[in-house]
Amino acid sequence: MGQALGLIQIDQSTVAIKETFGKFDAILEPGCHCLPWCIGQQIAGYLSLRVQQLDVKCETKTKDNVFVNVVASVQYRALADKASDAFYKLSNTREQIQSYVFDVIRASVPKMILDDVFEQKNEIAKAVENELEKAMSAYGYEIVQTLIVDIEPDVNVKRAMNEINAAARMRLAATEKAEAEKILQIKRAEGDAESKYLAGLGIARQRQAIVDGLRDSVLAFSENVPGTSSKDVMDMVLVTQYFDTMKDIGASSKSSAVFIPHGPGAVRDIAAQIRDGQLQGSMV
Repeated sequence: MGQALGLIQIDQSTVAIKETFGKFDAILEPGCHCLPWCIGQQIAGYLSLRVQQLDVKCETKTKDNVFVNVVASVQYRALADKASDAFYKLSNTREQIQSYVFDVIRASVPKMILDDVFEQKNEIAKAVENELEKAMSAYGYEIVQTLIVDIEPDVNVKRAMNEINAAARMRLAATEKAEAEKILQIKRAEGDAESKYLAGLGIARQRQAIVDGLRDSVLAFSENVPGTSSKDVMDMVLVTQYFDTMKDIGASSKSSAVFIPHGPGAVRDIAAQIRDGQLQGSMV
């Protein structure tokens, strides 16, 4: 009914191209409009003002002869005040944008090595955006933003890069592990040296205490028993320690062996002791 009366509705974020007898007449904003068909007015088409996105995948070669697939994402929209240019001047907007993207990427990437392509992807995106902005503004389009969303080298190149990265990380891990073991060994050696030093210090103090004790004992015995020499006192002390040792060995329930001299000289000493004992017994 509305079309029969020449009434049309234009949705939000959309404009309509009005023609009169096939010639561009006006741009109709969103809302309700009257187009009497009887006087040759009609809608030639509609144009969306919403932001649209186009993903372009471009294959090119880097300076170090590595083929890569660069994926660029272009966000664009038609300008309301230039809707007639956007509608009439371009028959296929997406193909036009894709051609400019191909041209800029294939002119920029071959000047860089592969590592620089990854590091300078923002510069590549900016170059694409600047070129599109200059070209598409004449056709009534605005480039909102351009992004390089993916850089994908050849599968074999990617595998080689991963292996190089893995080898570098393994080498770093081995270096860190060796350094840790070196530090551990140094600390262990320092601890062992400190322990031996303290043990030696304790032994030295123990021996010093024994010497001091023996000296005091010899001096006291010599003073209390007239006519005794220091040698007599030391012999008596050694005999006393000998019998104390034998007493401790016999008192221990876990003692199963007693070490005695076993060399040729020791046999001679034992024989002399036996003869001395027999002689003393016969004299008694």
